[in-house]
Amino acid sequence: MNNTVTEQLTQAGQKIEHDSFAIVDRETAEHNYPVDQWQIVRRMIHATADFEFNGLACFHPDAVKAGLKAISNGCNIVADVEMICVGLSQPRLAHFGVNTHHFIADADVIAQAKAENTTRAVQAMRKAYKADLLKDSIIAVGNAPTALLEIERLVREENVKPALIIAMPVGFVSAEESKDIISELSDIPWIITKGRKGGSTLVVSALHALLALAEAEQKIKS
Repeated sequence: MNNTVTEQLTQAGQKIEHDSFAIVDRETAEHNYPVDQWQIVRRMIHATADFEFNGLACFHPDAVKAGLKAISNGCNIVADVEMICVGLSQPRLAHFGVNTHHFIADADVIAQAKAENTTRAVQAMRKAYKADLLKDSIIAVGNAPTALLEIERLVREENVKPALIIAMPVGFVSAEESKDIISELSDIPWIITKGRKGGSTLVVSALHALLALAEAEQKIKS
C-alpha cells in the first residue's frame, strides 16, 4: 500500500526519490537500525549525501513510537529556527493537524535575550513553555545548542514532558555537548546526531520520515 500524502506530487518526482532511496540502501554496506529507524536514517542520508549518518544517528528506544503517536494526535512542532518550519511540507502537516511554531525572531524574544544576556534560542524556548506549547510536542532543534540546554533545564526543573526531542544542532560550540546531555534523558524520547554534524535539513528529513511512517501506519489501521 503506497503513501499518497507524504509522497512526491508527480510520478517523476516519486521515481527520483525512490531511486535515490534504493541507491542509499545499495551503497550502505551494513547498518544496525531496526526497519522503522532506518527509514529515518536513510532519508537523512538522502538529504545530505552523507553516509556517516549511518552510525551518527542515535535513537531512544521509544523515539519512533512516540513520534508517530504525537503526529497522529496532531501535535505541535516547536522549532529553534524558522528554516525547519519552512522546510516542512504544509500539506503533509495539515493531513495530521500538526502545527509548527518558532519564536527566534520575535521582538520580545530578542529584547529579553538582550536584557538577560542570554541567547534568542533560550528565550524562544521559554516563550514556548509559557505558551504551553511544549507538552506532548515534538521539539525540533537543528541550529541552536542553547535551545537544547534550555529544554533539558525545563524538563529537569519544570517537569516539561515533550513527546519527542529531535536534537541535531550543527557546529563547534556546545553542539556535541548539548546532544550528549539530551541523550542522557531516559523518560523523554529523543533522536540525536552524535558529534558536530547536524543541521536543520536533517531535522526536516527526520520529520518527513516520521510523517511518512505515520501515514503508512494510518493506512494499515484504516
